Amino acid sequence: MSAETIIAERNYSRFANWNVAIVAITVIVLIVASATVDSFGTSQNFGFLVLDLLPIALVALPMTLVIVSGEIDLSVASTLGLSSAVMGYLWNANQPIESIIPLCLLLGAVLGAVNGFFVTVLGLPSLAVTIGTLALYRGLALVVLGDSAVADFPAVYTDWVTGTIGGTPIPNVLIIIVVLAVVFGVVLHATPIGRAVFAVGAGEQAARFAGVRPGRLKFWLYVVSGLIAGLAGVLWTLRYSSARADNGAGLELAVVAAVLLGGVSIFGGKGALPGVIAGVVLLGALQNALRLSDVSNEALNVVTGVLLIVSVLAPNLARSVLQRRRT
Repeated sequence: MSAETIIAERNYSRFANWNVAIVAITVIVLIVASATVDSFGTSQNFGFLVLDLLPIALVALPMTLVIVSGEIDLSVASTLGLSSAVMGYLWNANQPIESIIPLCLLLGAVLGAVNGFFVTVLGLPSLAVTIGTLALYRGLALVVLGDSAVADFPAVYTDWVTGTIGGTPIPNVLIIIVVLAVVFGVVLHATPIGRAVFAVGAGEQAARFAGVRPGRLKFWLYVVSGLIAGLAGVLWTLRYSSARADNGAGLELAVVAAVLLGGVSIFGGKGALPGVIAGVVLLGALQNALRLSDVSNEALNVVTGVLLIVSVLAPNLARSVLQRRRT
């Protein structure tokens, strides 16, 4: 093989890497949208974009670890909705907001633990379990709050969630996203826990021989997933100053699409958090640009579905092409 061919192969391998591709696509989409869509590139819209990204970004962080471990959690949006409903119910009952927020976070962790118990203790498939709890938790939210909405949450909390840092256009909630992204990134890529997550996703039996306890690891991943979904429910409620049982409906598809767009393998064992962040930004930017272009919510759902299919097919096609070129 000639030196030129070797260099070409290395360059092709580099640019075939899905993480590089998704970051490049995200940058291109942001540039094109800023140039072609009215108001997209404004500082005001930047704030709206971050707020729209908030629940997807938060829930995508633990979802990344869950999928890398070879499992999935489709109940996250219903956990968000139940957290919001309980928040509204307790606020109606004149409980202090300082007590309500920790209780909603605890509720999310408990709901995640229920998923973890069914998957790791009873050995049930996570897809079936979390589809079931998706319906169960959303039904419980309707039982708790019904079709009503609760508003008038303390202005000091709602103003902080929708406010910005000082006189800048940077939303306050971006601090939460950045801090948690750094924490999850370090855990996944620079700690024994992260190495165990990849090992379990690549093969549970081999991970056991290496001293990893897959059941316990996955259980706590589900607990963390529920906890963050509970936090997303609190922030969603404070952003709109409205607690509703249907808050976050359908969010799970956007989260899974963003994670898979970020290069995480649906079969487990592969993925990187920077790619997931790029996937979240890409999905949010496309949705935001389409909304500004007066595209209907139904069309947005179509876009999300298409991206979900592309995120599964494209990395596999890229790997197949690369393997053919190497043979």
